[in-house]
Amino acid sequence: MPRSVNSVASRARRKKVLKQAKGFFGRRKNVWTVAKNAVEKAMQYAYRGRKEKKRNFRSLWVTRINAGAREHGLSYSQFMGALKKNNIELNRKVLADLAMNHPEAFKAVVDQVK
Repeated sequence: MPRSVNSVASRARRKKVLKQAKGFFGRRKNVWTVAKNAVEKAMQYAYRGRKEKKRNFRSLWVTRINAGAREHGLSYSQFMGALKKNNIELNRKVLADLAMNHPEAFKAVVDQVK
């Protein structure tokens, strides 16, 4: 009985990986063994990056809220503590947007918690 190798599926798999490696530098884009490793590593970076993005944005929001709160004589922790005490449930994303783009609305929030 002849050996069955299913080269159609093998080629499809390789084409898929080489397509993902498009734009890579040197042999990483067109040599199967090198491209496979490069794509696997890129997928690990992408997975990790999706988690890091959430951390980075939260950090950015905290920085913006802190800057906005300090303009009105409060630190970030004092401001957030006052928000919790007054049961104002605005998340950091919204507060950061108010502090950056709508300072008068942010001032109204600060005045309400003071």
